[in-house]
Amino acid sequence: MRSFINGSRSTSNSASNSASRSAILVNLALALAGGFAMRQAFGLEPVWWLAWIAPAPLLVAALRSGTGAARLLVLAASLIATSGPFSYFALLMPVPAAVLVTVLLALTWTLVILLARRVMLRTASPWAVLAYPLLWCAVDTLMATLHPDGNWSSMSYSQAGFVPAVQVVSLAGVAGLVFGLSLVPSAIAFVATRGWRAAGVPALATLAVVAAIFAFGYTRIPAAAPAGGELVGLVSIDDFIGPRVPAAHAERVWTQYERHVAALAAQGARIVVLPEKIAVLAPDAAAQLSRRLAALAARHRLWLVVGVGTDDGGRKRNLAWLFGPDGRLGASYLKHHMAPPEREFLAGAAYDVRTIGGTAYGLAICKDMHFAGMGRAYGQRGAQAMLVPAWDFGLDAWYAARLSALRGVESGFAMVRVARDGLLTVTDAYGRVSAETRSAPLPGATLLAALPAQRIGTLYARTGDAFGWLCTAAAGLMLLRWLWLDRRRRPAQAGNEKPAGYA
Repeated sequence: MRSFINGSRSTSNSASNSASRSAILVNLALALAGGFAMRQAFGLEPVWWLAWIAPAPLLVAALRSGTGAARLLVLAASLIATSGPFSYFALLMPVPAAVLVTVLLALTWTLVILLARRVMLRTASPWAVLAYPLLWCAVDTLMATLHPDGNWSSMSYSQAGFVPAVQVVSLAGVAGLVFGLSLVPSAIAFVATRGWRAAGVPALATLAVVAAIFAFGYTRIPAAAPAGGELVGLVSIDDFIGPRVPAAHAERVWTQYERHVAALAAQGARIVVLPEKIAVLAPDAAAQLSRRLAALAARHRLWLVVGVGTDDGGRKRNLAWLFGPDGRLGASYLKHHMAPPEREFLAGAAYDVRTIGGTAYGLAICKDMHFAGMGRAYGQRGAQAMLVPAWDFGLDAWYAARLSALRGVESGFAMVRVARDGLLTVTDAYGRVSAETRSAPLPGATLLAALPAQRIGTLYARTGDAFGWLCTAAAGLMLLRWLWLDRRRRPAQAGNEKPAGYA
């Protein structure tokens, strides 16, 4: 009899060990699938539809695993997810710094998912499904406000190429889109681990939220862009005129720009935009170039925007010059936000809006349009279109152009963005691309397009990041409440962190 009982126990233990190993393998597969899906969904050329579901397998794996295993699975998957842009980071900074940035992004994902997991496991309420989206909205809002590069890596930018989804930013900013994007995988994970009976209500609420986002997007966008519009010329030559570039080559670059401007003017362009920081010059050389460009604008009776850097002995400035048809320098805009390779440049604080042919145009430079606050400031000043010289890094051409276009959706203006090592792009106030082409080395690339400039008032332009800060406050209160409840329940739940209802 005793041998029979022992044999039964041995069989039971073997079955239990087998089930445990099977669960570990399933969780590992889920985590890896989530990591690779997130890598595709949130990269420099994101797959927009995948972003709505990519984190779900990782969330399921985290909820199904013990604390130690969950930490390892989430960190490994997050490193996979954030490794996509590593080669891009290595272009901007030394390799050790690129590694550090990649790891910090992975740790951010890890922190958010593990905190959300903890709240979801410790809270029996089905509305714990909000933990993950609230935490991501809080992180995104704080990054946009406090980080020198803003929320460049925000999951919201994964939708920049799918115009119906991004219209919600005109109401709530990117935080509104982040909330919807992160609510979906959270609901999927909830249903997968708690079952439909326990998680059905938040799942249905999630479907309603997503349906509302898409319905608003499709109904907000007019069938066609407004007719007419000022003819705008875009010119970009990838060649940079640095201090070691021979004078003969520098002259070829400027001469080619003059030819392109003349050709675009002959085709009817009234405004021509050139890229950012075509050359960095000493004060005397900059003054000479200014006279040359002023004469070019006067000769063709057009408005000319040119990106130039100046260096007067350690005080570097990244400028956008605006020359009028009368040959006068009408504006000299100083860039506000610097990319990592140009941190030594002085930062500006002024905004510049000029009326041309009855349309209010704002001036900005490249990274300025990565910040929602810049777009909102111009929206509040009545800008109908932005003229934006830029300089990208090749790998980020699509991402930088679409990220910038979201500023127009948020605050209601069209945009002309001309990049070296990137794209020449014209977008309307709904984020739709009216015209686009790739930049090129000498002889360069040009584009002529009718600018769909129109002023569209948006709720975001009036209220700013109110929704994001509301979510941040809610996330803070949620964490405080969890800490309080966790302290009360810890003695009763020692050794068991899963409330009733979890698989």
